[in-house]
Amino acid sequence: MKKIFTENGLSIAFILLFLISITGQFFAGHKEYNTERAEAGRTSVNYSEYLSSGHFIEATFENWESEFLQMALFVVLTIFLRQKGSSESKAFDKKEAVDREPSRLHRHVPWPVKAGGWILSIYKHSLTIALSLLFLISFALHFYGSLKDENEQRIEKHKPTETAAQYISSSKFWFESFQNWQSEFLSVFAIISLSVFLRQQGSSQSKPVDAPNSETGE
Repeated sequence: MKKIFTENGLSIAFILLFLISITGQFFAGHKEYNTERAEAGRTSVNYSEYLSSGHFIEATFENWESEFLQMALFVVLTIFLRQKGSSESKAFDKKEAVDREPSRLHRHVPWPVKAGGWILSIYKHSLTIALSLLFLISFALHFYGSLKDENEQRIEKHKPTETAAQYISSSKFWFESFQNWQSEFLSVFAIISLSVFLRQQGSSQSKPVDAPNSETGE
C-alpha cells in the first residue's frame, strides 16, 4: 500500500482534491439552485434531481471544457513553439528525447511501439487525441446543460424554449465558454513567462535555482 502512494502520490493528491471540490460544488450548487427556485415560487429538488439538472451539468462541464482545451493546445503548441528561458519550453539548441522516433530495442517498451503500424501512429499522438476528445465531450455536455438550464428558466418565465440550433449561436453560451477559456490561457501564459525569472526548488515545473534566466527547458 505504501508503495502505491509513493509511486502515485501526485495523481492521488489531485484526484482527492478533485473529489473534495466537486462534492463541495454539488452541495453548494444544490443549495443555491433551490434558493433560486424558492424565490421563483417553485418547489425544491432533491439531490438526484439536481445531479441531472442543467444547472449542475452546465456548471461542471463548462469548467472541464476549458481545462481540456488548454491542455490539448499546450501539448500541441509546445511541439512547434519555443519560449526562451522558460522551463515549459523545449530547448533551442538541441534535439530532445521527446523528438526521437520510438525504438523497440530498449527494455519495457510499451506494447503499441512493439505493434508498430497504425497502432503506433495513433499511440505517437495519443495524448493530444485523448485531451481533444475530452474537450469535445465536455463542450457537448456543457452545451447540453446550458441549453437545458436556459429552457428551464424560459419555461418559468412563460417564454418559448430555444432549440439547439438557436442556442448554439447565443451570446450566453459563448460568454460561458470564453470567460473560462481566457482564464486558462492566461494561467498558461503566466507559468510559461514566470518560469523564466522565478524558481521553485524541487518542482519539475521550475528550472534549477542556480540556472540563468536565459536557459530554456528544465
